[in-house]
Amino acid sequence: MRLSELDYDLPEELIAQEPLARRDEARLLVLDRKSKTVEHSRFYKLVRHLRAGDLVVINDTRVLPARLFAQKESGGRVELLLVRRLDGPLEGRVEVPAGAWVALARTHRVLKENSRLILSDGHALRVVGYARPGRPIVVSDDTVSIEQILERDGTLALPHYIHRTVAPADSDDYQTVYASQPGAIAAPTAGLHFTDDIFKEMAAAGVRTATVTLHIGPGTFAPVRAVEVESHSMESEWFTIPAATREAIEHTRRIGGRVITVGTSSTRALESWAITGDAEGFTGLFIHPGFRFKLADAMLTNFHMPRTTVLALAMAFAGREQLLAAYRDAIRHRYRFLSYGDAMLIL
Repeated sequence: MRLSELDYDLPEELIAQEPLARRDEARLLVLDRKSKTVEHSRFYKLVRHLRAGDLVVINDTRVLPARLFAQKESGGRVELLLVRRLDGPLEGRVEVPAGAWVALARTHRVLKENSRLILSDGHALRVVGYARPGRPIVVSDDTVSIEQILERDGTLALPHYIHRTVAPADSDDYQTVYASQPGAIAAPTAGLHFTDDIFKEMAAAGVRTATVTLHIGPGTFAPVRAVEVESHSMESEWFTIPAATREAIEHTRRIGGRVITVGTSSTRALESWAITGDAEGFTGLFIHPGFRFKLADAMLTNFHMPRTTVLALAMAFAGREQLLAAYRDAIRHRYRFLSYGDAMLIL
């Protein structure tokens, strides 16, 4: 598949810059793959498109306030995005210090090993090496942990296409109502539309819910740059599928219900387990057209940026031409796109 096949024309004015006042007021485009029909609905009507016996699988990761601003001792400014904590040996290194984190760094010059980075409140981090080019490993150079530093000084890192500063309301708006497992640097945005009332309606209709955790990192949002899409390599992200969820999926299969994944992250977690048999670990699974899904029967997702892994996954699930036709219809109807935008249910 050529990279140009992951392209479409996205009008800038359709990229949502703010969330809606009510999460479930988002529009919902329902794409039926068998009948090749499109229906325009609202997210609060979601239960009408589900049926008793279905299982909705959500990603309960919680977004960290992972962005930090610091200065080198020489005075240069550094922006850090703390990607994940290192809890064990790293490939290429015998060991890493306790409490170390892998980060992304934006600075004029590459950070040297042993560089000290001073935060606004006087606390400091130290660069102790690199996990890979462009991924410095940092530790706290103080008595407080990096987790405590993030809690005090960290801010959310909204996607680059949201052209405004982070507002206090984003702390809640950019989390799902069920977020409980801290570790992501970006939200599983398909889940942002859910409310407690939606879950109550689903339960009353006989639709069950189960959770997975996939901590969204750079692998999900890094753009595809390989001319041949299949050559793209995704950076791994940690996931786990609880025993209760595995049992719920088996039960759903036995009674003839559908497994409906909420977002590309939930989909990748389930499909990784289906392929490897591992219910926990790191996955670099890149799903693109030609992939054969083993567990996901339907998928809830948002509208995605061109030339991204998440768009490739949606194309793999719906079919490239059918998905792009639905996107063109959404553009004609002025749907809101990307993280704070509207939703799509692919049946």
